[in-house]
Amino acid sequence: MHAVTRPRLTALIAAGIGAAVFSWLGVPLPFLLGPMMGCLLVALAGAPMEGMGTLGIVMRTILGVAIGASLTPDTLAALPGFAPTLLLIPVFIAVIGAIGYPFFRRVCGFDPATSFYSAMPGGLQDMLIFGEEAGGDVRAMSLIHATRILVLVTIAPILITLAWGVDLTAAPGQPASEVGWVQITLMTVSGIAGWKFAERAGLFGASILGPMILTTILSLSGVIQTRPPAEMIWAAQFFIGLAVGAKYAGITAKEIRVDIGAGLAYSVLLAVISILFFLGVAWISPADDLDVLLSFLPGGQGEMVVIAIVTGADLGFVVTHHLLRIFTVIIAAPIVARRVAPKR
Repeated sequence: MHAVTRPRLTALIAAGIGAAVFSWLGVPLPFLLGPMMGCLLVALAGAPMEGMGTLGIVMRTILGVAIGASLTPDTLAALPGFAPTLLLIPVFIAVIGAIGYPFFRRVCGFDPATSFYSAMPGGLQDMLIFGEEAGGDVRAMSLIHATRILVLVTIAPILITLAWGVDLTAAPGQPASEVGWVQITLMTVSGIAGWKFAERAGLFGASILGPMILTTILSLSGVIQTRPPAEMIWAAQFFIGLAVGAKYAGITAKEIRVDIGAGLAYSVLLAVISILFFLGVAWISPADDLDVLLSFLPGGQGEMVVIAIVTGADLGFVVTHHLLRIFTVIIAAPIVARRVAPKR
């Protein structure tokens, strides 16, 4: 684990105050949105901050464990039925890219590599790595993607609360006292072991995908019999929100005007595209409307999993669509980029 430096302590305090205030106000998902907004405000005030490093990654493994523990034989048997909507994910990505790249290149004036990888709705870290290798502006891409995640993750709870009346302030599971220390220990070990195995194997999204695979095996075999308790889910939300907000640390007035401005405008475009796909897919798919909405909102993988858990959505359906989105972008983006945005 990395040492708790002053910037990290600042981020922890800002996130804690944000979570406390949002909980007191009764805001949906207070342990996710509160830390995001708390760290964002402190960053805008000019205070140095940074994410929690390894501890933050460990907390993400909880989400993989929660997914794996929720997958039953019935869920796996239903996977072939997801095919009609899964086939639309590549189309969804293509539409986003066809609109996003010209927007960043011609409207915002970014270079080709920055424009392309800012437009791609993949995992933030993967897009930054690919974009840097292609000669893009890593700082600009980081701020744009962080803004995309922040805006979509903020919009989603509001929309869900208004349209479906879901209580997003309720506990996302049983208290730890009802789960038992044996199950909590098994889930903790499964999360860390699955993450490390997936990381060594070079899998994308190792901190979520590895724990999900290992926990699914243990869940289907009856070793793990419950989902992580509410306290673990809250902790995961807290550190994910902190990580998003801390990415704005050191931001300048020019970056607010150029990069954040571009990210905000692009987030509106993405929201419109997502709503249009949601309306079309919901019309032809027998899946629950809430599941479809969460599947076609290109927020961060971890953030969307948190929302799916708290809303009681079909985790198998939602996660499968997001995994396909990220996998498709990771595989296809570098290939398309060679033609659209060749390395400088």
